[in-house]
Amino acid sequence: QGEDVVAGVRHPRPLEEMREVMPEVLDQLYEIRAILEKHYRDMQDIEFTIEEGKLYLLQTRNGKRTAQAALKIAVDMVAEGLISKEEALLRVDPAQLDQLLHPRLDPKGDYQVIATGLGASPGAAVGKAVFSAEEAEERGSKGEPVILVRWETNPDDIHGLIHAQGVITSHGGMTSHAAVVARGMGKPCIAGVQEMKIDAEAKRFTVGDIVVNDGDWISMDGATGRVILGQAKLVAAGIDENVNAVLSWADEVRRLSVRANADTPEDARKAREFGAEGIGLCRTEHMFMEEHRLPHVRNMIMSETTEEREQHLAKLLPFQREDFVGIFRAMSGLPVTIRLLDPPLHEFLPNYTEVMLELERLRLTGADAEKLQEQEKLAAKVKALSEANPMLGTRGCRLGIQWPEIYAMQVRAIMEAAADVLEETGEQPHVEIMIPLVAFEEELRRMRVLVEETAEAVLKERGVSIDYTVGTMIEIPRAALTADQIARQADFFSFGTNDLTQTTLGFSRDDAEGKFLTYYLRTDLLKSNPFEKLDQEGVGQLVIMGVQKGRSVKPQLKTGICGEHGGEPSSVKFCHRAGLNYVSCSPYRVPLARLAAAQAVLEEKTAVQTGD
Repeated sequence: QGEDVVAGVRHPRPLEEMREVMPEVLDQLYEIRAILEKHYRDMQDIEFTIEEGKLYLLQTRNGKRTAQAALKIAVDMVAEGLISKEEALLRVDPAQLDQLLHPRLDPKGDYQVIATGLGASPGAAVGKAVFSAEEAEERGSKGEPVILVRWETNPDDIHGLIHAQGVITSHGGMTSHAAVVARGMGKPCIAGVQEMKIDAEAKRFTVGDIVVNDGDWISMDGATGRVILGQAKLVAAGIDENVNAVLSWADEVRRLSVRANADTPEDARKAREFGAEGIGLCRTEHMFMEEHRLPHVRNMIMSETTEEREQHLAKLLPFQREDFVGIFRAMSGLPVTIRLLDPPLHEFLPNYTEVMLELERLRLTGADAEKLQEQEKLAAKVKALSEANPMLGTRGCRLGIQWPEIYAMQVRAIMEAAADVLEETGEQPHVEIMIPLVAFEEELRRMRVLVEETAEAVLKERGVSIDYTVGTMIEIPRAALTADQIARQADFFSFGTNDLTQTTLGFSRDDAEGKFLTYYLRTDLLKSNPFEKLDQEGVGQLVIMGVQKGRSVKPQLKTGICGEHGGEPSSVKFCHRAGLNYVSCSPYRVPLARLAAAQAVLEEKTAVQTGD
């Protein structure tokens, strides 16, 4: 009969019908199920048949389950005493948690997938296609669901990302601007959809013969990278008591602290909701991109003298201070690591081609001399700041060394905000100031002097005492190789593994993922994307070296990781083995990191017991 069922000759009947026709056999089946589940200590998928009133078992195996079911079964089996909390933690796949934290496609749905890219931020979304950040903001702010479709996003597009349900780009990869910002916001992102040809002016994209115009409905699955035509059915996200129970058990076990990457008070509050124990990376450049701040930033960049630059920085200071006050309030005394300005200055200026087109338009339309002069000055500045490889150019601490007034303004804003919160709440903020892209000890020494002089001046002015530390990001191979020297000037190290991966492998993350890296993965030359899972044999060895060399000088040196690897389970487990103090990731990945950190402890314990 079992073969008949498998062959489709006979069809199984609903289990409930057995209560009416064979109640004794059903009771016997339930008794056997309980015995098997107790023996295997897991939910069982049992195949059986009944012949002439006699029950025959054909097969039993551990049952497949959805993410919600896996958590409920684990919690129930702990409650029944069948397994321990530690065993339950090892049975839950962190990826299952990820499914529950974001909306997802209904698995019962039938979808027309028209293109596939990199699943750069999990979750699913449905919306009308729009092709500019301005349109996304205008329509999204009115409650209309939109998905932003771009060749690539840049910091100027942040207002559109805020109001979009998700973002799709035809360029970029796992650590592109769109991917990082979307993960921070908990929104889905698909990057590097090369088969999608976008015509932003005509407001449409094509995939083969399929044309999607502005306002057409599309859907997206940020976990798998699928772009879908039309309105897909979604399953809502949600954290229930089973998730909270498993995470509370994880917190009892793990040794790694878990922080979040958060740039706004809203991000910080969301991070706290997900159990973050601090902020491991606050990117100050995102604060500069808001519409009412950008003109001051651009005026600062266009300044010809230090005095003129300081005047415009003084106008930015209140905005920065306000941001930091909100973040310090939200974190209530938990550590907040603030990275001083990192990206090259040209990112805050218009695109050079657009500037030149506008200049030509002004010339052809006979604009007045003053306007022409202004545009010519802007074009000259954009050209002067442009670099062949800006990722390795004038950015990070190199900015602070050449224009120290920029970093001085930021440090003043940080310390004034800390003093305001101390005065308001009586609770001292935990301030950590981080200098990016350090390669030489002398760079960090000079920047530390600047930070301390500025911070002490503020504290003296305010008549308060606030503890603060100064550290650096280790994101260049030389910094890891000479970590014993750099540690002399640092209170902490934070490994920026996004850039450390680029500089170690010689991969441009925005180019590699859409081109040769895709081929490497498809042909099994590489088993995983190194921007998604940490390259433990290469980049990981630099992390280990950096920790060991740094602690050879300062045994209690605090070390963490703040790249997107901080929320990827296998990378989190590596960080545990490497002896880091914490990992930091986007707020929506904090629960995954909490679970993975606990599993790292339990797997290490099992390995010791078995002698592996």
